Amino acid sequence: MQKTQFRNLFHLSGRKITFFLAVLFLANTASAQKAKGNYNFLEFQQKPYYFGITLAYNTSDLRLFRSSDFLTSDSISSASSVTGPGFNLGIVSNLKIGDYFDFRFLPTLSFAERNIEYVNPRGGRVPSQKLESVFVELPFQIRYKSQPYNDIRLFIIGGVKYSFDVASDSRTRQADSLVKISPTDFAFEYGAGIQFFFPYFIFSPELKVSHGLSNVLIFDENLERSRVIEKILSRAFTISLHFEG
Repeated sequence: MQKTQFRNLFHLSGRKITFFLAVLFLANTASAQKAKGNYNFLEFQQKPYYFGITLAYNTSDLRLFRSSDFLTSDSISSASSVTGPGFNLGIVSNLKIGDYFDFRFLPTLSFAERNIEYVNPRGGRVPSQKLESVFVELPFQIRYKSQPYNDIRLFIIGGVKYSFDVASDSRTRQADSLVKISPTDFAFEYGAGIQFFFPYFIFSPELKVSHGLSNVLIFDENLERSRVIEKILSRAFTISLHFEG
């Protein structure tokens, strides 16, 4: 049930981002000339770079790929990932590239929770594995922005992210029966948001989806929970609030 809810969450986030893209295109087409009322925007437009902070809520899980040993296992009939909540705290560094593009670097400390649940052939649940992580994330992004209108501007983002789990060592020492997850990961990200220009700062709510690119499973031949899985990829959905100026 929770896995289905997470799939629906990603589907919903995709629909939201598609909506943002459509609105961005319409706004950029309708605002070919500079709109009146962009008083706060004009001041920030003069800055080649600026900084800020970001606060965010995230939900994350793991995409599991079954191995051939899964079919022959007599103690595990199902393995699934369950969504867990988390939050982010980071720093924003923004460099302008012309009037419509920005290069962004957002070093972030991210707290995340993910769970792996197993079911045995008799329908009973094997004790789930809870993964609590503290990531140091280094995202690099390119942002495209629409024409401003009344101190409001839409944008889309895309980029890559490197992350390192500083809590992985303590988790590895907990038990030899747990599936091991690599502390390092690479992911690509995309999303959309809105900029609101105020006299002293820019407020930017943003929706973002991350998909892991590397297999984070550390395979253990002696552990059945590991043998029934061939590959694990990370996924996350983040709602961010940026305060920049």
